Amino acid sequence: MMNYRHLFDGIEIPVKLGGRRNIIPINFDNGATTPPLKWVNEMVRKNALSYGPIARGAGQKGDKCTEQFEASRESVLDFFNLLGRNDYSVIYVKNTTEGLNLLANVLFEYKDCTVLTTRMEHHANDLPWRHTAHVEYVEVDKSGRISLKEIENHLAQNPSIKFVTVTGASNVTGYINPIHEIARIVHRYDAKLIVDAAQLVAHRAINMAGRCEAEQIDFLVFSGHKMYAPYGAGAIVGLTSYLNNLHPFLRGGGAVDVVLDNDVIWSESPYLHEAGTQNYLGVMALVASMQVLKKIGFDEIEEHETRIKNYLLKELSKIPEVILYGDVDYSVNRLGVIVFNVRGIHFEEVAFKLASQFGIATRYGKFCAHPYVDRMLGINEEQRQISEHTHNGEDIGMVRISLGLYNTMGEAKDFIHSLRCLIYHH
Repeated sequence: MMNYRHLFDGIEIPVKLGGRRNIIPINFDNGATTPPLKWVNEMVRKNALSYGPIARGAGQKGDKCTEQFEASRESVLDFFNLLGRNDYSVIYVKNTTEGLNLLANVLFEYKDCTVLTTRMEHHANDLPWRHTAHVEYVEVDKSGRISLKEIENHLAQNPSIKFVTVTGASNVTGYINPIHEIARIVHRYDAKLIVDAAQLVAHRAINMAGRCEAEQIDFLVFSGHKMYAPYGAGAIVGLTSYLNNLHPFLRGGGAVDVVLDNDVIWSESPYLHEAGTQNYLGVMALVASMQVLKKIGFDEIEEHETRIKNYLLKELSKIPEVILYGDVDYSVNRLGVIVFNVRGIHFEEVAFKLASQFGIATRYGKFCAHPYVDRMLGINEEQRQISEHTHNGEDIGMVRISLGLYNTMGEAKDFIHSLRCLIYHH
């Protein structure tokens, strides 16, 4: 197996375990956020030395930054196989949540539009739509998957559905959804597809153009901090025609062409949706991370992470006390995301002991996907309401492992050993 740890900053910094000794930590919480690549940090440092305002006045530094900032949009389009496509805009935001909120607030001219989404979604791809439109949901099956047939049934039965929004990959089970097949179905019913690519973007190549027009992804949203560029930048890549001639989500300088006493003439996309001073350094970090991931190659990234994921699934399946959720079939198309519980030990205790005793970072709880986790745990709405009322929900949850490019098979073996020690010395 390849070892990519030399490409990253900070991952070899020791942590203290109970004040007794220092240890190199294991970070298995990459689904939350990721450490920076060295090349990303170098590009931030280099560009900070010539930092100036974007499109604000005249000056050599500002002019250079403006030129690089605008050129970065082409780099993003190229990353998603859209280079030269003038029908797509790249709008910079701070993260996926802001991007999805922006879309939810600008795509609808009237409130009685319907959006179709799924019960697999992160809250960021659920709650914004609840606020601005009618929402229908595609249910998940017992394994936590969504059905393409159910998506088509909703579209066939409700012609008011104009947008379908789905996660590219679940932050709970790691399931990868067939976004191009979904696009074919969505376009057949004259609707548009929005993809939350926060979890997918660092792990699989995404071809927004598809193999034909029917497979193209209309809107895609992602965050740099999920792809080794944690400097506060993310982006929307979407159809320009749908993003023009709208009222912006944020209003202020940079989003307007003319302001009169009693009227405003707004700019066109992407500037219409980028009010205020831009996060130039964050965008440079984002583009730098894309350069590294493309150079490594997504086939290599997938192979590396899949080997570790399969090893963990195999070894966890051997521990009688461990309850795994979702399909553990190795052939299932999923990221290196695994959720589990340990019989007889509260999930929060498992996570805290892994961290405090072994220096292993995981995530615990419901991962900002409460309806989905409840379904994976087999908890219905009535049971959940009773639990939330009596225990503040503290007895419901899981532990999550989520892999990154820099993780190794040695770390996976250490994790299995540590979990066994935790269980059998409980």
